Amino acid sequence: MVTAAQPYIEGPPLLLHVRPAVEMTDDQFFVFCQVNRDLRIERTAEGDVLIMSPAGGASGARNADLTAQLQQWARTNRSGVAFDSSSGFTLPNGAIRSPDAAWVKRARMRALTDAEREKFLPLCPDFVVELLSPSDHLPTVRAKMEEYMANGALLGWLIDPTRRVVEVYRPGVALEQVENPAIVSGDPLLPGFQLDLAEIWEPEF
Repeated sequence: MVTAAQPYIEGPPLLLHVRPAVEMTDDQFFVFCQVNRDLRIERTAEGDVLIMSPAGGASGARNADLTAQLQQWARTNRSGVAFDSSSGFTLPNGAIRSPDAAWVKRARMRALTDAEREKFLPLCPDFVVELLSPSDHLPTVRAKMEEYMANGALLGWLIDPTRRVVEVYRPGVALEQVENPAIVSGDPLLPGFQLDLAEIWEPEF
């Protein structure tokens, strides 16, 4: 019997407690992620593995627009390198994270070896962005933003399309919430970068 296709709904991450049964080195975890390329996988500082399903259409469109705007600015500015959500970063605390968008100063990238550049980058990005999806738990994503700041990030944006709020994170500075902005500025860390939020608030289909 033929049944109607069920609509795709983004689900929350699957959390796997693997220690002490399985202990993966950074290289082994990299290989684990490579053989499961259809999944977005992170590792917490405690060694737990987070497996996230592919994004839904609206989330994917928002993320594509975000990455395109950051990449366009980075190519013009030339002071750093932009990364999309498929890029992994090994933070100083041992967590391996994949922010929805990130940027790293070019001098830090040049300090890495060719081998280091081919795997999860052994650093925390200078700038990170997380886009809240319908399945995300806000306190969990906020904790991730605080983790970035504690591990060396200089600026972070948590963008919540449902509430139309951008939460701005800086190390040692109180959280700033900007309600329904048309643009958000990366100055002074990313001079001249202004994220146009029109397509993120309401993607055109």
